[in-house]
Amino acid sequence: MQVKRLALALVAATPLFAAAQTNVQLYGILDAAISSQDAGGPEGRQTVVNSGNQSSSRFGFRGTEDLGNGLKAIFNLEAGTAIDTGAGDSALFGRRAVVGLEGAFGSVTLGREYSPIAAIAAASDAFGQGFYGSNLSAFSNAFPNPSATTANRLTRRLGNSINYKSPTFAGFKVLAAYAAGETAETTTANQNTSLQKGDLWGGGVEYTMGGLYLGAAYHQIKRVASDEDKETAVGGAYKFDQLGGFEIKANWMKAERPTLADYKQANIGGSIPFGMHRFFVNFQQQKQGNAEGKTWALAYTYSLSKRTNLYASYASLDNNNTGVFGITSSSVSVTPAATRLGADPDVLSLGLRHSF
Repeated sequence: MQVKRLALALVAATPLFAAAQTNVQLYGILDAAISSQDAGGPEGRQTVVNSGNQSSSRFGFRGTEDLGNGLKAIFNLEAGTAIDTGAGDSALFGRRAVVGLEGAFGSVTLGREYSPIAAIAAASDAFGQGFYGSNLSAFSNAFPNPSATTANRLTRRLGNSINYKSPTFAGFKVLAAYAAGETAETTTANQNTSLQKGDLWGGGVEYTMGGLYLGAAYHQIKRVASDEDKETAVGGAYKFDQLGGFEIKANWMKAERPTLADYKQANIGGSIPFGMHRFFVNFQQQKQGNAEGKTWALAYTYSLSKRTNLYASYASLDNNNTGVFGITSSSVSVTPAATRLGADPDVLSLGLRHSF
């Protein structure tokens, strides 16, 4: 009898609990693929099963609370996971972890957030920062200096940060960010961006009108005590509704690090839908000092439903005789070993993506 009463009490309380939580959403993406890849090493071509080739596999919680007078509390916790192994990211909610306020003034968030440059890069990448050959190689695919294990890439996510996004005025939106390094700057030329030493300041502006998008952003980082890192990104996109939704997107990004040659990346590409089909193409150029790598990439998606699609992608990178650049999908990179200068990686991937 006691068990029955407890069960009835829980059932009776459930509608009240659910009503209180209607502003909270569980969401995610599951993406797995089989790939044939060659990193240009002695192992030759390999067949692998991996996760996150079109979109990084993830799950998250997001929601809002109406505080009245147009003010809302907002939050988002997002965790990455690997479908091929079941492993999670090293930080549970390393993809995004923020809480903030949103209103007529725009939004302010605190926590781990995407940087202003990340916003520009995402909006101007023809691949949507998925598929091999995306512009994520500027963030996650460090270019190894043959003389030291240094990295030269741009900053995508900001820990210990406060971030502001303005409302849109006449098509313009302003982005601003500050991330506290919370440790003393290094006195050596350690360029590993996962070890942010000093504070980061960043800002950006976006403009949208009809099918046109333009954006620019800048970061300044006090990582080395005697100097500052500088990062720049500009990008644009245009959607031709009269051509059935054909889109063209392009961007240029640069990372300036003390003691290292500047890293530069440029992309131009497009996509076009045909019913349930969509075709993508992108050309990417990476440079650092005398090293250069050029990538041609193609991708295709077929929608089985609004939430599920099949995809295929192929990318081939041509390094010059001093380059060891790699090609990057949403979660996976195919990169030659630092000692294999001039190696030319390529990869073919077939996958399935489901969102919920």
